[in-house]
Amino acid sequence: MGVKGMLFIIVALVLVEVEVEVVAIDDIDSTQIALDGCRRKCGDVQIPYPFGVGKTVNGTTCFLEKSFNLTCNSSSSSLTSGNVHVININISQGQADMLIFVSKYCYDNIYGNTSVISLPHRLTSSPSFTISSKDNKFISVGCDTYGYLNSFYNNSNYSTGCLTRCYGNTMEIKDGDCSGIGCCEVDIPPRMRNVSTQVGTFQNFQSSLAFNNCSYSFVVKNDNYTFSKAHLENLPYEMLPVVFNWSVGNKTCKESFNRGTNTCKGNSICLDAKSGHGYRCQCKQGFEGNPYHPHGCIDIDECNTRQHSCVSDHNCHNTNGSYICLCPKGQSGNGIKEDGCHKKNFLPHIFIGTSAGFIAILVGTCLLYLTYQKRKLIKLKEKFFEQNGGLILLQQGEESSHTKIFTADKLKKATNNYDENLIIGRGGYGTIFKGVLENKTIVAIKKSKIVDPDQVVQFINEVIVLSQINHRNVVKLLGCCLETEVPLLVYEFVSNGTLFDFIHNENKRNYFNWENRLRIATETAGALSYLHSAASIPIVHRDVKSANILLDEDYTAKVSDFGASRFVPLDQTALATMVQGTFGYLDPEYMQTSQLTEKSDVYSFGVVLAELLTGKKPFSFEKSEEKTNLAKYFLSCVKEDCLLEALQVGILNEGNKQEIVEVAIIATKCLRLTGEERPSMKEVAMELEGIRLMSKHQWVNNGDKNFEEIQHLLPISSSSERYEHGDSSSGHQTTQYDSIMKDQEVLIALPSGR
Repeated sequence: MGVKGMLFIIVALVLVEVEVEVVAIDDIDSTQIALDGCRRKCGDVQIPYPFGVGKTVNGTTCFLEKSFNLTCNSSSSSLTSGNVHVININISQGQADMLIFVSKYCYDNIYGNTSVISLPHRLTSSPSFTISSKDNKFISVGCDTYGYLNSFYNNSNYSTGCLTRCYGNTMEIKDGDCSGIGCCEVDIPPRMRNVSTQVGTFQNFQSSLAFNNCSYSFVVKNDNYTFSKAHLENLPYEMLPVVFNWSVGNKTCKESFNRGTNTCKGNSICLDAKSGHGYRCQCKQGFEGNPYHPHGCIDIDECNTRQHSCVSDHNCHNTNGSYICLCPKGQSGNGIKEDGCHKKNFLPHIFIGTSAGFIAILVGTCLLYLTYQKRKLIKLKEKFFEQNGGLILLQQGEESSHTKIFTADKLKKATNNYDENLIIGRGGYGTIFKGVLENKTIVAIKKSKIVDPDQVVQFINEVIVLSQINHRNVVKLLGCCLETEVPLLVYEFVSNGTLFDFIHNENKRNYFNWENRLRIATETAGALSYLHSAASIPIVHRDVKSANILLDEDYTAKVSDFGASRFVPLDQTALATMVQGTFGYLDPEYMQTSQLTEKSDVYSFGVVLAELLTGKKPFSFEKSEEKTNLAKYFLSCVKEDCLLEALQVGILNEGNKQEIVEVAIIATKCLRLTGEERPSMKEVAMELEGIRLMSKHQWVNNGDKNFEEIQHLLPISSSSERYEHGDSSSGHQTTQYDSIMKDQEVLIALPSGR
């Protein structure tokens, strides 16, 4: 074989390789546009997926949804959707350009006729297609002409349009001017579906017949129509291009991802459709192609396509989705700027090496210090745990099995490091945070201010007893954390705020009727009675007030905040204590005896009853002197027979007058200055429960006779102590109330205990 023969073979091989490479590239491009085996072009119009023409030879559909199924007329090379010509499909913008007919009406000796042309039903009725309000205009052409763009969507009709009147005057009509004479245009509202265009003429348009006997209305893509005066005689267009927005699916991006139906492929993002129906896909920055195609978007080689800002192509290095500008080998600097690269200076490397060594030593030292601090923190937690009685709690065996011990780290995480935005209450004994445990349980975490190291054993015993309390009207103590300097207590979370808010907040007060007040008072009395008498060791709350009575989602009362509570030894009836409590609720006898007893809780509960009845705060400097102290004011109202006038507006009606009087009598008994004369919480709870039970029977409200019968049925009441409406002389012990009113003045001089 000669030299020429060898050259021929080499050239042939090169051409074959080039042809194969071209075919391969063409296949890649085709894959990026349409599905395998599907038509990718019709005439000059590309058909990108999710659009497609029919099915493949294997029976696979070439389109994503039925509304994207197109037809290609091979003879005319025209692409249609139904009877509409598709002239362009834009994947990145989610738009398609289509040719739509012009509405035309010409004079035929019948005045007032109109011509209506509906835009293709297949497009405008499909939620996947909407007319682009941004890229189109609605235009009417003619003299004495009006045009409408009508839409029917969600069983509602709405229209927009414009009119033009010439009155035979052609002097003001100018080419290119569509401002209202001879031609008018308006913007298109968004999300128009089931659209039709309508054109008509006014009956007195004969003055324009000489130069204009036809009127036109149409939707057209921006910058695709320019008005000419000659169009008044004849508009040369039967169809004009209109831009449609399209979207895929019928759910939002989030919903389609959750359902596993999202069609956005690799290196693309999902965007909710502005039409409110479905979504569209878009390639990420630095990628190109068809985001709906199974192959997804491919990386743009900015270096080969010169879409970079480097000094030269040699400085450019392509990365996935981006690029970087490098300096030539042996140089350093900024590869983006001219003369940005220069020969390497080894001095910076020496400096960097030295700095790296120093940083390594510094990091090592820091790690050693952090390890030391971590061990120190662990020992400190162990110290606090032992100091706060943790070992005592563990030694209690079965008695402590109901008390869960939380770690400090879990409670810190539950409260987002005790974020101030999670504070739901502050008191004299600490701050309460809302927290969410790892199991999603919402809790209230109380961070106390102080702790008495001499009462650790008593504190642990109290935690054990409180965690065993299982009363529906007492806030449940779930556990504690003893790894901090001051123990943390974890309670169940009560969601509806405090009784104080519902009494004194005008927005909540409207939904707080007498029946709810009586029920909450009864539930609270029952809880306090349980603490005093039914618990394994009697407990005195010592800070009973409306702010410590919480309401859950069903407005059930929950007694809370046992920060001041103490056990009552079984052989004692009183507790010597430091000054504490809340001003306005504090037992006046306490200032003489320095002792808080079960009867102290009774007095505080009496103030709560007065608060429920009157809606007034227990102590307020803003009011007149006689109304400063609620207990004193309430007793004076009972004594002077003006109780009903002192009630909070909205709670009194003909059906509950007797119940309110009964509760007021209980409150006066609870507010007696001498503790021995006050009823027990058990007696108060029984009497309130009796009032609730009696109120459920119709015969309770049958007059004063039945009212007197009820008085004898209640266990505490005595006829000499009754307050009957309308008899202020015989129903009171005047001497007793005078004594009460006199002694109540001692309260005003007391300092606040919280």
